[in-house]
Amino acid sequence: MLTNPDLATVWAVIIAFAIFAYVVMDGFDLGIGILFPSLKVGEERDQAMNSIAPVWDGNETWLVMGGGGLMAAFPLAYAVILPATYPLVIAMLLGLVFRGVAFEYRWRDPRHRAGWDIAFTLGSVVATFAQGMMLGAVLQGIKVADRAYAGGSLDWLSPFSLLTGFSLLAGYALLGASWLIGKTQGSAQDHARRMAFRLGILTIVAMAAVSIATPFLAIDYWHRWFRMPGVLFTAQVPLATAVFAFLFFWSLKRGRERLPFLVALVLFALGFIGLGISMFPYIVPRALTIWDTAAPEKSQIFMLVGAVFILPLILTYTAWAYYVFRGKTVIEGYH
Repeated sequence: MLTNPDLATVWAVIIAFAIFAYVVMDGFDLGIGILFPSLKVGEERDQAMNSIAPVWDGNETWLVMGGGGLMAAFPLAYAVILPATYPLVIAMLLGLVFRGVAFEYRWRDPRHRAGWDIAFTLGSVVATFAQGMMLGAVLQGIKVADRAYAGGSLDWLSPFSLLTGFSLLAGYALLGASWLIGKTQGSAQDHARRMAFRLGILTIVAMAAVSIATPFLAIDYWHRWFRMPGVLFTAQVPLATAVFAFLFFWSLKRGRERLPFLVALVLFALGFIGLGISMFPYIVPRALTIWDTAAPEKSQIFMLVGAVFILPLILTYTAWAYYVFRGKTVIEGYH
């Protein structure tokens, strides 16, 4: 089987972009689900739901592209990662299903709206926590033998994966609160601003905890972050994180509406860069690189032709949707 290392790198970048796009786009509407119980029944909850109604299902396009792209471009990695995390994948998908159903039926079945609100929150929490634990399970390493998963059924469960699970809950909730600052008004906005401040502190602490724990997972992680001269580059990531963390709290204090969300996205981007520093070129850390798991060259070229057309299309309709539904959420009938 012939593989092209350059094409493998291109596909790694495409899939990484799709995953990051999913995290930041679906992250804030999952975050709203996490925060939902703290919002008052009535106008506050309705404003929050309406702020994501036009975009929430389109955001999950990136999850499909990331998962499908992994299967097509790096089939061996797909065949190793999924058996190692099946319970988490199932939990995530069930959470997204319950959340999606609850989102639609809370409007169509107002008599049971309280139950649908609970389902919306539980689905959001379960999906987010499962995603965070999947990240931790992959980052801590997956046992591979003869190009197949060789670990146990509960290898994904560890203190580190629990840490990453709780950290993602805090991060998504921060994105949700920051989004609501720019999209809501009145008491809902005031509440979102208060929650964003608290969640900002929690998220920074969680990022620090994961960053401190990661180099101790394996010696090669330690070398990537602290060996000279690479440390001169890697040190810029925590420094930039500190700068943007300050900017986030400054924007909250100054009453800015759009800036907190944009800065929160930058904080996620810095975390994603840190993840790349730790993992690249491994797709299954310390076991399989992107080149070990890449599909044949002809398959990669065939898929790349499709991606050249599909990616701009997805980006265009996504940008158009956000542009059309820009501005504040207004709930008719509330004063």
